[in-house]
Amino acid sequence: MSPNDKNLRDRNLSDGNPESIQGSDDAQRRIAFRFGLSAESRAAALLIAKGYRILARRFRTPLGEIDIVARRRGVLVFVEVKARDSFDTAAEAIGKRQQSRIISAAQLWLAGHPEDAMRDMRFDVVLVVPGRVPRHLQAAFDAST
Repeated sequence: MSPNDKNLRDRNLSDGNPESIQGSDDAQRRIAFRFGLSAESRAAALLIAKGYRILARRFRTPLGEIDIVARRRGVLVFVEVKARDSFDTAAEAIGKRQQSRIISAAQLWLAGHPEDAMRDMRFDVVLVVPGRVPRHLQAAFDAST
């Protein structure tokens, strides 16, 4: 990018023009989306290496989304993946409201997969930070919280 191109881009992003701001928002959303997909792939690879079988990724429902549904030794695991610049900020990003949405989505998973309804289950979190091995937190929260 030439200095003139950079100046034009910077001017367009700061001129208050809704179209240029919208374009910037779209670009940021695309970057965040790709970052999230990469984090989910890293989390899935970690789980597979630990002996988990991935049953679904990005299980979407009207009530919420589950990043990864997995099973290991008969235990059904609903996994939330959080990617941030540090493990602390990633862990802090999982609030009660999000936990509630994940639990609701898990109930819909069980409704659609009755064979899983009698399994032991838990809610795990995988924290992903650039340049570091992801951290797997087993039983990070439960349906009673």
